[in-house]
Amino acid sequence: MSYTALARKWRPRRFEELTGQEHVLQALSNALATNRVHHAFLFTGTRGVGKTTIARILAKCLNCETGLGPTPCGECATCREIDEGRFVDLIEVDAASRTKVDDTRELLDNVQYAPTRGRYKVYLIDEVHMLSTHSFNALLKTLEEPPPHVKFLLATTDPQKLPVTVLSRCLQFNLKRLSVSLIAERIKTVLDAEGVPYDAAAVRLVAEAADGSMRDGLSLLDQLLAFGGGKVAEAEARTMLATVDRKQVAQLARLLAQLEPAALLEFVASLDEWAPDYGDVLDALATLLVRVALKQTMPAYEGDELHPVELLAELAAQLSPEDVQLFYQTAILGRRDLVWAPDPRTGFEMTVLRMIAFRPNATPEGSAAAAVPAQVRVGAATPRSTAASPIASAPSSANGVPQSSASAVAPEGASAAPGVDPARWAETLAALEVGGAARQLAANCVFSSRSGNLVRLTLDPSQSLLRTSALIDKLAQALSRHLGESLRVEVELGSSPVDSPARAEQRAVSEGLDAARRTLEDDSTVRGFKEKFGATLNPDSVKPV
Repeated sequence: MSYTALARKWRPRRFEELTGQEHVLQALSNALATNRVHHAFLFTGTRGVGKTTIARILAKCLNCETGLGPTPCGECATCREIDEGRFVDLIEVDAASRTKVDDTRELLDNVQYAPTRGRYKVYLIDEVHMLSTHSFNALLKTLEEPPPHVKFLLATTDPQKLPVTVLSRCLQFNLKRLSVSLIAERIKTVLDAEGVPYDAAAVRLVAEAADGSMRDGLSLLDQLLAFGGGKVAEAEARTMLATVDRKQVAQLARLLAQLEPAALLEFVASLDEWAPDYGDVLDALATLLVRVALKQTMPAYEGDELHPVELLAELAAQLSPEDVQLFYQTAILGRRDLVWAPDPRTGFEMTVLRMIAFRPNATPEGSAAAAVPAQVRVGAATPRSTAASPIASAPSSANGVPQSSASAVAPEGASAAPGVDPARWAETLAALEVGGAARQLAANCVFSSRSGNLVRLTLDPSQSLLRTSALIDKLAQALSRHLGESLRVEVELGSSPVDSPARAEQRAVSEGLDAARRTLEDDSTVRGFKEKFGATLNPDSVKPV
């Protein structure tokens, strides 16, 4: 027996089997249920979204032997013949091959005759926009006032090419492009019915490559089954579709978070050995960054088959929301500019370097600017005194043990070194040359203690995602540069009686809003409005300026 392509084998035969297009199905079902069926329908949309399929199902609904209705039986002779493409009263015409006016006139010569077997004679004209101007003119009068036993079903991917005189005579339904999730679910249903094991990631890749077309998705699935020897695995899907490995994209995002240009360029060199499409790499990176932004905005976001929640949580902690937005914008702009680059790899390298160069308050490790002392950089601040830091080393005795000239108030249970003032941690943070997620980590910490070159900080448990080794190392490097000595940082989760800089800032903003609201409540004009008009003050309308 000859093999039937999946796109043909699994073509829906009832409205209930269709994926998506609920807005079209509801209108058609209601019209059939109430027997208010227009004489001409126009179905528009991109390829593979169900235009011809819906038209054939509608033809079955009109001619089913059990009666007119939205649910054809699928068992009678009429339904079977329509499914098999041999029903005499369903005239299917490919307008792309019959564009001449003589073909249209020949077609319309039989309109006046009653249907042979069915209730209606149905004309299904596919790609109707390919008809010539004279063909449209020949069709207009019949399309406007057809015999009562005739229905016209027109389908096109380009409705802009149809004359407005034709559009005005039809009920027009615009079929939507199908989402990736809908296509993936349909592919899984087909694979389950066929008894083929599959990787969810491979199905997701095929659904994304389908570009909104269910038929393209099933055709790609056929190709993948042939390529993989009957298997639907992620590795085979990536090879067939020539897409970059998601592990490489994740590694690229990690290197961007670590701000290491040398490692980035080394990664690009290793990536070039696979001869990838650098446009696809930037697309994949932008897609990953969107998922990271969703994770940062909605902590409960669970990702998808290609972007597991563990990876998203890791990157959400390593990248600040500002960096995510910057990297995303740079990636899509770099994708656009690849065609103007001397070669794709050069354009890709410049794009990732631009991501680092444009990061605010960040200087790449090993760069010339990092090697120059802060005091001699152009526009740098004046040298800071280490006395302004709560973790600065106090004057040392002969044996190197720090000595204290003043006592300090430390959080309860903290073994603060002499001369340390945890309340001035915010001043130290303001002076540090660190940005992004590392600054967020420091802002949500409270200074706990210092022992030799080890600085201990306490992090608010609600910000535990920021507690990563990469961010802690960045903070240690910034403190070392600020104090001029080598320091290590240890971050512990816990509560503290002292507010962190981030919490103190939130408290100050909240107190300022409360004071502003009280001032408005006490204002004579506001009180006058309340007394005369019964007005009320909306507290949420008071915003910080």
